[in-house]
Amino acid sequence: MSPTHLIRSSFLHCLEDPAKTGNTAVDYIADGTCRVQAGRIVNFGDSQSITPKDGERILDYRGKLIVPGFVDTHIHYPQVDVIASYGTQLLDWLEKYTFPCESRFHDPEVAAETAAFFLDELLNNGTTTALVFGTSHTASVEAFFKEAAARKLRMIAGKVMMDRNAPTTLTDTVQSSYDDSKALIERWHGKDRLGYAVTPRFAPTSTREQLDAAGKLLNEYPDVHLHTHLSENLKECEWVSTLFPDSEDYLAVYEQSGLVRKRSVFAHSIHLSDREWKSLSDNKASISHCAMSNLFIGSGLFNYAKAVKENVRVGLGTDVGGGDSFSLLRACNETYKVQQLQNQSVSPASLLYLATLGGANALDLDEHIGNFAIGKEADMVVLDEQATPLLARKANTHSNWEERLFTLLMLGDDRAVFDTLILGESLKHKTAPEHWG
Repeated sequence: MSPTHLIRSSFLHCLEDPAKTGNTAVDYIADGTCRVQAGRIVNFGDSQSITPKDGERILDYRGKLIVPGFVDTHIHYPQVDVIASYGTQLLDWLEKYTFPCESRFHDPEVAAETAAFFLDELLNNGTTTALVFGTSHTASVEAFFKEAAARKLRMIAGKVMMDRNAPTTLTDTVQSSYDDSKALIERWHGKDRLGYAVTPRFAPTSTREQLDAAGKLLNEYPDVHLHTHLSENLKECEWVSTLFPDSEDYLAVYEQSGLVRKRSVFAHSIHLSDREWKSLSDNKASISHCAMSNLFIGSGLFNYAKAVKENVRVGLGTDVGGGDSFSLLRACNETYKVQQLQNQSVSPASLLYLATLGGANALDLDEHIGNFAIGKEADMVVLDEQATPLLARKANTHSNWEERLFTLLMLGDDRAVFDTLILGESLKHKTAPEHWG
Protein backbone atom coordinates (compact mmCIF):
# COMPACT_ATOMS: atom_id res chain seq x y z
CA MET A 1 0.00 0.00 0.00
CA SER A 2 1.37 3.43 -0.95
CA PRO A 3 2.15 5.84 1.90
CA THR A 4 -0.30 8.52 2.94
CA HIS A 5 0.20 12.14 3.86
CA LEU A 6 -1.94 14.80 5.52
CA ILE A 7 -2.96 18.28 4.44
CA ARG A 8 -4.10 20.63 7.20
CA SER A 9 -5.84 23.99 6.81
CA SER A 10 -9.26 25.61 6.66
CA PHE A 11 -11.29 23.89 3.95
CA LEU A 12 -14.29 25.10 1.95
CA HIS A 13 -16.12 23.18 -0.76
CA CYS A 14 -19.56 22.58 -2.28
CA LEU A 15 -21.50 19.36 -1.91
CA GLU A 16 -24.16 20.39 -4.44
CA ASP A 17 -25.44 23.52 -6.21
CA PRO A 18 -26.08 26.41 -3.76
CA ALA A 19 -28.36 28.08 -6.33
CA LYS A 20 -30.81 25.24 -5.64
CA THR A 21 -30.29 24.45 -1.96
CA GLY A 22 -28.62 27.54 -0.46
CA ASN A 23 -25.70 27.46 1.94
CA THR A 24 -26.53 23.94 3.13
CA ALA A 25 -24.72 22.94 -0.08
CA VAL A 26 -21.46 24.26 1.37
CA ASP A 27 -19.15 22.52 3.83
CA TYR A 28 -16.68 24.71 5.76
CA ILE A 29 -14.18 23.30 8.25
CA ALA A 30 -12.20 25.93 10.12
CA ASP A 31 -9.46 23.47 11.11
CA GLY A 32 -9.60 20.47 8.83
CA THR A 33 -7.36 17.65 7.71
CA CYS A 34 -7.36 15.70 4.48
CA ARG A 35 -5.53 12.38 4.16
CA VAL A 36 -4.26 11.59 0.66
CA GLN A 37 -3.11 8.25 -0.70
CA ALA A 38 -1.95 7.66 -4.29
CA GLY A 39 -3.34 11.07 -5.26
CA ARG A 40 -6.85 10.47 -3.89
CA ILE A 41 -8.68 11.63 -0.80
CA VAL A 42 -9.07 8.74 1.64
CA ASN A 43 -10.15 10.68 4.73
CA PHE A 44 -11.45 14.20 5.32
CA GLY A 45 -12.82 15.99 8.34
CA ASP A 46 -12.08 17.99 11.47
CA SER A 47 -8.45 17.87 12.58
CA GLN A 48 -9.42 16.58 16.00
CA SER A 49 -10.82 13.43 14.40
CA ILE A 50 -7.92 12.80 11.99
CA THR A 51 -4.56 12.50 13.70
CA PRO A 52 -1.17 11.76 12.12
CA LYS A 53 0.15 8.23 11.97
CA ASP A 54 3.76 7.53 12.87
CA GLY A 55 6.01 9.09 10.23
CA GLU A 56 3.12 10.48 8.22
CA ARG A 57 4.07 13.62 6.28
CA ILE A 58 2.05 16.77 7.00
CA LEU A 59 1.55 19.71 4.66
CA ASP A 60 0.46 22.38 7.11
CA TYR A 61 -1.33 25.38 5.59
CA ARG A 62 -2.99 26.71 8.71
CA GLY A 63 -3.87 30.37 8.28
CA LYS A 64 -4.80 29.73 4.64
CA LEU A 65 -8.02 28.57 2.95
CA ILE A 66 -8.08 25.48 0.74
CA VAL A 67 -10.74 25.06 -1.96
CA PRO A 68 -10.99 22.46 -4.73
CA GLY A 69 -8.86 23.03 -7.82
CA PHE A 70 -10.47 25.48 -10.21
CA VAL A 71 -12.07 24.15 -13.40
CA ASP A 72 -11.87 26.29 -16.55
CA THR A 73 -14.52 25.09 -18.99
CA HIS A 74 -13.43 27.14 -22.02
CA ILE A 75 -9.99 28.44 -22.95
CA HIS A 76 -7.74 28.63 -26.06
CA TYR A 77 -4.12 27.74 -25.35
CA PRO A 78 -2.81 28.98 -28.73
CA GLN A 79 -4.22 32.43 -28.02
CA VAL A 80 -1.89 33.26 -25.13
CA ASP A 81 -0.15 35.88 -27.23
CA VAL A 82 -3.33 37.67 -28.34
CA ILE A 83 -4.51 38.32 -24.79
CA ALA A 84 -5.22 42.02 -24.14
CA SER A 85 -5.40 42.96 -27.84
CA TYR A 86 -7.17 46.20 -28.58
CA GLY A 87 -10.36 47.30 -30.19
CA THR A 88 -12.37 44.60 -31.97
CA GLN A 89 -15.48 42.50 -31.52
CA LEU A 90 -15.75 38.80 -32.27
CA LEU A 91 -15.62 38.42 -36.06
CA ASP A 92 -12.98 41.13 -36.52
CA TRP A 93 -11.10 39.66 -33.53
CA LEU A 94 -10.77 36.35 -35.35
CA GLU A 95 -9.49 37.93 -38.57
CA LYS A 96 -7.13 40.46 -36.99
CA TYR A 97 -5.67 38.53 -34.06
CA THR A 98 -6.72 34.89 -33.71
CA PHE A 99 -6.16 33.41 -37.16
CA PRO A 100 -2.68 34.96 -37.69
CA CYS A 101 -1.57 33.76 -34.26
CA GLU A 102 -2.93 30.23 -34.68
CA SER A 103 -1.26 29.84 -38.09
CA ARG A 104 2.08 29.44 -36.27
CA PHE A 105 1.05 26.21 -34.54
CA HIS A 106 1.98 23.89 -37.38
CA ASP A 107 5.44 24.18 -35.79
CA PRO A 108 5.82 21.62 -32.96
CA GLU A 109 8.36 23.83 -31.19
CA VAL A 110 5.97 26.79 -31.10
CA ALA A 111 3.22 24.50 -29.84
CA ALA A 112 5.37 22.89 -27.13
CA GLU A 113 6.74 26.17 -25.78
CA THR A 114 3.29 27.76 -25.71
CA ALA A 115 1.66 24.72 -24.12
CA ALA A 116 4.27 24.66 -21.36
CA PHE A 117 3.83 28.35 -20.62
CA PHE A 118 0.03 28.05 -20.78
CA LEU A 119 -0.18 25.12 -18.36
CA ASP A 120 2.20 26.73 -15.89
CA GLU A 121 0.13 29.90 -16.01
CA LEU A 122 -3.05 27.93 -15.31
CA LEU A 123 -1.39 26.31 -12.29
CA ASN A 124 -0.10 29.66 -11.04
CA ASN A 125 -3.74 30.75 -11.00
CA GLY A 126 -5.03 27.63 -9.24
CA THR A 127 -6.65 26.06 -12.31
CA THR A 128 -6.11 22.30 -12.22
CA THR A 129 -8.52 21.17 -14.97
CA ALA A 130 -9.48 22.88 -18.23
CA LEU A 131 -11.36 22.24 -21.46
CA VAL A 132 -8.96 23.57 -24.08
CA PHE A 133 -9.01 24.53 -27.75
CA GLY A 134 -5.97 23.63 -29.83
CA THR A 135 -5.63 24.78 -33.43
CA SER A 136 -6.43 22.91 -36.64
CA HIS A 137 -2.91 21.45 -36.55
CA THR A 138 -2.46 18.03 -34.96
CA ALA A 139 0.92 19.23 -33.69
CA SER A 140 -0.83 21.69 -31.40
CA VAL A 141 -2.79 18.95 -29.64
CA GLU A 142 0.12 16.51 -29.48
CA ALA A 143 2.23 19.16 -27.76
CA PHE A 144 -0.52 20.09 -25.34
CA PHE A 145 -1.20 16.53 -24.24
CA LYS A 146 2.50 15.78 -23.79
CA GLU A 147 2.95 18.81 -21.53
CA ALA A 148 -0.23 18.06 -19.56
CA ALA A 149 0.76 14.43 -19.05
CA ALA A 150 4.19 15.48 -17.78
CA ARG A 151 2.44 17.56 -15.09
CA LYS A 152 -0.04 14.75 -14.23
CA LEU A 153 -2.98 17.06 -14.97
CA ARG A 154 -6.61 16.29 -15.69
CA MET A 155 -7.09 18.12 -18.98
CA ILE A 156 -9.36 17.88 -22.02
CA ALA A 157 -8.37 19.23 -25.44
CA GLY A 158 -9.05 18.84 -29.12
CA LYS A 159 -7.96 19.72 -32.63
CA VAL A 160 -10.03 22.47 -34.25
CA MET A 161 -12.18 21.30 -37.18
CA MET A 162 -12.52 24.16 -39.70
CA ASP A 163 -13.07 23.65 -43.43
CA ARG A 164 -14.28 27.09 -44.57
CA ASN A 165 -14.33 30.84 -43.85
CA ALA A 166 -10.76 30.84 -42.55
CA PRO A 167 -7.24 31.24 -43.99
CA THR A 168 -5.93 28.31 -46.00
CA THR A 169 -3.13 27.96 -43.44
CA LEU A 170 -5.77 26.91 -40.92
CA THR A 171 -8.45 25.05 -42.89
CA ASP A 172 -8.68 21.29 -43.09
CA THR A 173 -11.16 19.09 -44.97
CA VAL A 174 -14.07 16.95 -43.89
CA GLN A 175 -11.99 13.80 -44.27
CA SER A 176 -8.73 15.11 -42.83
CA SER A 177 -10.47 16.60 -39.80
CA TYR A 178 -12.20 13.28 -39.14
CA ASP A 179 -9.03 11.23 -39.66
CA ASP A 180 -6.83 13.54 -37.58
CA SER A 181 -9.35 13.71 -34.73
CA LYS A 182 -9.82 9.95 -34.75
CA ALA A 183 -6.07 9.36 -34.55
CA LEU A 184 -5.71 11.82 -31.66
CA ILE A 185 -8.59 10.17 -29.80
CA GLU A 186 -7.00 6.76 -30.21
CA ARG A 187 -3.63 8.07 -29.04
CA TRP A 188 -4.61 10.30 -26.12
CA HIS A 189 -8.17 9.90 -24.89
CA GLY A 190 -8.23 8.13 -21.53
CA LYS A 191 -4.45 8.12 -21.22
CA ASP A 192 -3.46 9.07 -17.68
CA ARG A 193 -5.84 11.93 -16.77
CA LEU A 194 -6.38 13.19 -20.31
CA GLY A 195 -9.56 13.42 -22.35
CA TYR A 196 -10.39 14.40 -25.91
CA ALA A 197 -12.94 16.93 -27.15
CA VAL A 198 -14.23 16.89 -30.72
CA THR A 199 -13.79 20.58 -31.55
CA PRO A 200 -15.49 22.28 -34.49
CA ARG A 201 -14.58 25.97 -33.92
CA PHE A 202 -18.11 27.23 -34.51
CA ALA A 203 -20.82 26.78 -37.09
CA PRO A 204 -19.61 29.45 -39.55
CA THR A 205 -16.25 27.74 -40.08
CA SER A 206 -17.63 24.24 -40.69
CA THR A 207 -19.73 22.90 -43.53
CA ARG A 208 -22.68 20.68 -42.76
CA GLU A 209 -20.59 17.74 -43.90
CA GLN A 210 -17.87 18.55 -41.38
CA LEU A 211 -20.38 18.95 -38.54
CA ASP A 212 -21.79 15.55 -39.53
CA ALA A 213 -18.25 14.11 -39.32
CA ALA A 214 -17.98 15.53 -35.81
CA GLY A 215 -21.23 13.78 -34.93
CA LYS A 216 -19.89 10.55 -36.36
CA LEU A 217 -16.87 10.79 -34.05
CA LEU A 218 -19.13 11.32 -31.04
CA ASN A 219 -21.12 8.22 -31.94
CA GLU A 220 -17.96 6.15 -32.39
CA TYR A 221 -16.42 7.43 -29.13
CA PRO A 222 -19.37 8.25 -26.86
CA ASP A 223 -17.24 9.17 -23.84
CA VAL A 224 -15.36 12.02 -25.55
CA HIS A 225 -16.49 15.64 -25.24
CA LEU A 226 -17.85 18.09 -27.79
CA HIS A 227 -16.46 21.63 -27.46
CA THR A 228 -17.58 24.58 -29.56
CA HIS A 229 -19.02 28.10 -29.49
CA LEU A 230 -22.68 29.11 -29.50
CA SER A 231 -24.46 32.46 -29.77
CA GLU A 232 -21.61 34.64 -28.58
CA ASN A 233 -22.19 37.69 -30.75
CA LEU A 234 -25.27 39.07 -32.53
CA LYS A 235 -23.50 39.47 -35.88
CA GLU A 236 -22.25 35.89 -35.52
CA CYS A 237 -25.83 34.71 -34.97
CA GLU A 238 -27.00 36.61 -38.07
CA TRP A 239 -24.18 35.03 -40.10
CA VAL A 240 -25.16 31.55 -38.94
CA SER A 241 -28.75 32.13 -40.06
CA THR A 242 -27.55 32.96 -43.59
CA LEU A 243 -25.14 30.02 -43.74
CA PHE A 244 -27.71 27.50 -42.47
CA PRO A 245 -31.09 28.85 -43.68
CA ASP A 246 -32.80 25.50 -43.09
CA SER A 247 -31.96 25.49 -39.36
CA GLU A 248 -34.51 26.93 -36.95
CA ASP A 249 -31.86 28.64 -34.84
CA TYR A 250 -28.16 28.49 -34.01
CA LEU A 251 -28.37 25.47 -31.70
CA ALA A 252 -30.42 23.60 -34.29
CA VAL A 253 -27.39 23.71 -36.60
CA TYR A 254 -25.56 21.54 -34.08
CA GLU A 255 -28.61 19.42 -33.26
CA GLN A 256 -29.01 18.39 -36.89
CA SER A 257 -25.52 16.84 -36.78
CA GLY A 258 -26.08 15.09 -33.44
CA LEU A 259 -23.80 17.37 -31.45
CA VAL A 260 -26.12 18.39 -28.62
CA ARG A 261 -25.81 15.78 -25.89
CA LYS A 262 -24.28 15.06 -22.52
CA ARG A 263 -20.59 16.04 -22.49
CA SER A 264 -21.26 18.76 -25.09
CA VAL A 265 -20.00 22.13 -23.88
CA PHE A 266 -21.15 25.30 -25.63
CA ALA A 267 -19.12 28.39 -24.84
CA HIS A 268 -20.95 31.70 -24.29
CA SER A 269 -24.60 30.93 -25.18
CA ILE A 270 -25.65 34.53 -24.61
CA HIS A 271 -28.34 35.07 -27.25
CA LEU A 272 -30.58 32.00 -26.88
CA SER A 273 -34.25 31.46 -27.60
CA ASP A 274 -36.53 29.63 -25.16
CA ARG A 275 -36.42 26.64 -27.49
CA GLU A 276 -32.62 26.53 -27.33
CA TRP A 277 -32.63 26.74 -23.53
CA LYS A 278 -35.05 23.82 -23.36
CA SER A 279 -33.00 21.75 -25.79
CA LEU A 280 -29.80 22.29 -23.82
CA SER A 281 -31.59 21.18 -20.67
CA ASP A 282 -33.36 18.20 -22.23
CA ASN A 283 -30.14 16.95 -23.81
CA LYS A 284 -28.05 17.48 -20.64
CA ALA A 285 -25.62 19.71 -22.54
CA SER A 286 -23.53 22.34 -20.73
CA ILE A 287 -22.68 26.00 -21.06
CA SER A 288 -19.37 27.68 -20.35
CA HIS A 289 -20.01 31.22 -19.12
CA CYS A 290 -17.09 33.47 -20.06
CA ALA A 291 -17.82 36.81 -18.41
CA MET A 292 -14.37 38.30 -18.93
CA SER A 293 -14.29 37.80 -22.70
CA ASN A 294 -17.98 38.67 -23.10
CA LEU A 295 -17.18 42.06 -21.58
CA PHE A 296 -13.78 42.52 -23.24
CA ILE A 297 -15.02 41.73 -26.75
CA GLY A 298 -18.40 43.35 -26.12
CA SER A 299 -20.53 40.29 -26.83
CA GLY A 300 -23.31 40.68 -24.23
CA LEU A 301 -24.55 39.58 -20.82
CA PHE A 302 -25.16 35.92 -20.01
CA ASN A 303 -28.49 35.08 -18.34
CA TYR A 304 -27.40 32.89 -15.42
CA ALA A 305 -30.81 33.09 -13.74
CA LYS A 306 -32.35 31.55 -16.85
CA ALA A 307 -29.77 28.76 -16.79
CA VAL A 308 -30.68 27.96 -13.18
CA LYS A 309 -34.40 28.05 -13.95
CA GLU A 310 -33.99 25.76 -16.98
CA ASN A 311 -31.65 23.40 -15.08
CA VAL A 312 -28.81 23.80 -17.57
CA ARG A 313 -25.33 22.92 -16.32
CA VAL A 314 -22.98 25.91 -16.23
CA GLY A 315 -19.26 26.23 -15.59
CA LEU A 316 -16.94 29.21 -15.86
CA GLY A 317 -14.43 29.84 -18.64
CA THR A 318 -11.72 32.45 -18.86
CA ASP A 319 -11.70 32.23 -22.67
CA VAL A 320 -8.11 33.40 -22.96
CA GLY A 321 -7.21 35.18 -25.30
CA GLY A 322 -10.61 36.92 -25.57
CA GLY A 323 -10.62 36.90 -21.80
CA ASP A 324 -7.96 39.11 -20.25
CA SER A 325 -6.88 36.87 -17.36
CA PHE A 326 -6.14 33.23 -16.56
CA SER A 327 -7.62 33.72 -13.09
CA LEU A 328 -10.91 32.07 -12.21
CA LEU A 329 -10.99 34.33 -9.17
CA ARG A 330 -11.20 37.18 -11.68
CA ALA A 331 -13.80 35.23 -13.64
CA CYS A 332 -15.93 35.00 -10.49
CA ASN A 333 -15.52 38.75 -10.00
CA GLU A 334 -16.77 39.50 -13.53
CA THR A 335 -19.54 36.91 -13.29
CA TYR A 336 -20.87 38.66 -10.21
CA LYS A 337 -20.83 42.02 -12.01
CA VAL A 338 -22.49 40.70 -15.17
CA GLN A 339 -25.39 39.41 -13.10
CA GLN A 340 -25.56 42.65 -11.08
CA LEU A 341 -26.15 44.47 -14.37
CA GLN A 342 -29.23 42.28 -14.79
CA ASN A 343 -30.51 42.88 -11.24
CA GLN A 344 -29.39 39.42 -10.13
CA SER A 345 -27.00 38.79 -7.23
CA VAL A 346 -24.98 35.58 -7.33
CA SER A 347 -24.03 34.37 -3.85
CA PRO A 348 -20.41 33.71 -2.85
CA ALA A 349 -21.28 30.04 -2.49
CA SER A 350 -22.68 29.89 -6.04
CA LEU A 351 -19.58 31.57 -7.43
CA LEU A 352 -17.38 29.00 -5.71
CA TYR A 353 -19.60 26.24 -7.05
CA LEU A 354 -19.33 27.53 -10.63
CA ALA A 355 -15.54 27.60 -10.41
CA THR A 356 -15.22 24.12 -8.87
CA LEU A 357 -17.97 21.49 -8.64
CA GLY A 358 -20.16 23.29 -11.18
CA GLY A 359 -17.35 23.19 -13.69
CA ALA A 360 -16.75 19.52 -12.90
CA ASN A 361 -20.46 18.82 -13.44
CA ALA A 362 -20.47 20.77 -16.70
CA LEU A 363 -17.62 18.57 -17.94
CA ASP A 364 -19.18 15.39 -16.50
CA LEU A 365 -16.07 14.90 -14.38
CA ASP A 366 -17.71 15.24 -10.97
CA GLU A 367 -16.91 11.62 -10.06
CA HIS A 368 -13.22 12.59 -10.19
CA ILE A 369 -12.92 16.25 -9.15
CA GLY A 370 -14.85 19.27 -7.86
CA ASN A 371 -14.88 18.80 -4.07
CA PHE A 372 -13.26 16.90 -1.23
CA ALA A 373 -15.47 13.81 -1.29
CA ILE A 374 -13.75 10.55 -0.33
CA GLY A 375 -12.23 8.86 -3.37
CA LYS A 376 -11.83 11.97 -5.49
CA GLU A 377 -8.53 13.19 -6.87
CA ALA A 378 -6.77 15.58 -4.52
CA ASP A 379 -6.46 18.66 -6.75
CA MET A 380 -6.62 21.76 -4.51
CA VAL A 381 -5.90 25.48 -4.36
CA VAL A 382 -4.42 27.10 -1.26
CA LEU A 383 -5.60 30.71 -1.00
CA ASP A 384 -3.80 33.37 1.02
CA GLU A 385 -5.90 36.17 2.51
CA GLN A 386 -2.73 38.08 3.40
CA ALA A 387 -1.43 38.09 -0.17
CA THR A 388 -1.91 41.83 -0.68
CA PRO A 389 -2.26 44.73 1.75
CA LEU A 390 -5.87 45.29 0.70
CA LEU A 391 -6.81 41.63 1.13
CA ALA A 392 -5.14 41.58 4.55
CA ARG A 393 -6.94 44.75 5.64
CA LYS A 394 -10.31 43.46 4.47
CA ALA A 395 -9.70 40.11 6.21
CA ASN A 396 -9.76 41.91 9.55
CA THR A 397 -13.46 42.67 9.01
CA HIS A 398 -14.63 39.09 8.36
CA SER A 399 -17.08 37.40 10.70
CA ASN A 400 -17.93 34.22 8.70
CA TRP A 401 -16.80 32.07 5.78
CA GLU A 402 -19.09 33.86 3.31
CA GLU A 403 -17.37 37.18 3.88
CA ARG A 404 -13.98 35.46 3.78
CA LEU A 405 -14.81 33.81 0.46
CA PHE A 406 -16.43 36.83 -1.17
CA THR A 407 -13.42 39.02 -0.43
CA LEU A 408 -11.09 36.51 -2.09
CA LEU A 409 -13.39 36.24 -5.11
CA MET A 410 -13.67 40.00 -5.54
CA LEU A 411 -10.12 41.09 -4.66
CA GLY A 412 -8.11 37.98 -5.46
CA ASP A 413 -6.02 37.01 -8.47
CA ASP A 414 -2.90 34.91 -9.01
CA ARG A 415 -1.22 36.69 -6.08
CA ALA A 416 -3.75 35.09 -3.73
CA VAL A 417 -2.81 31.56 -4.88
CA PHE A 418 -0.29 30.48 -2.25
CA ASP A 419 -0.02 26.98 -3.66
CA THR A 420 -1.60 24.57 -6.09
CA LEU A 421 -1.78 20.87 -5.25
CA ILE A 422 -1.96 18.22 -7.97
CA LEU A 423 -2.96 14.79 -6.68
CA GLY A 424 -2.20 16.09 -3.21
CA GLU A 425 1.34 17.23 -3.93
CA SER A 426 2.54 20.83 -3.70
CA LEU A 427 3.69 22.51 -6.91
CA LYS A 428 4.89 25.84 -5.59
CA HIS A 429 6.56 24.53 -2.44
CA LYS A 430 8.05 21.20 -3.48
CA THR A 431 11.19 21.71 -1.41
CA ALA A 432 9.51 23.41 1.55
CA PRO A 433 9.59 21.85 5.02
CA GLU A 434 6.53 20.26 6.56
CA HIS A 435 5.38 23.51 8.12
CA TRP A 436 5.34 27.00 6.71
CA GLY A 437 5.50 29.77 9.26
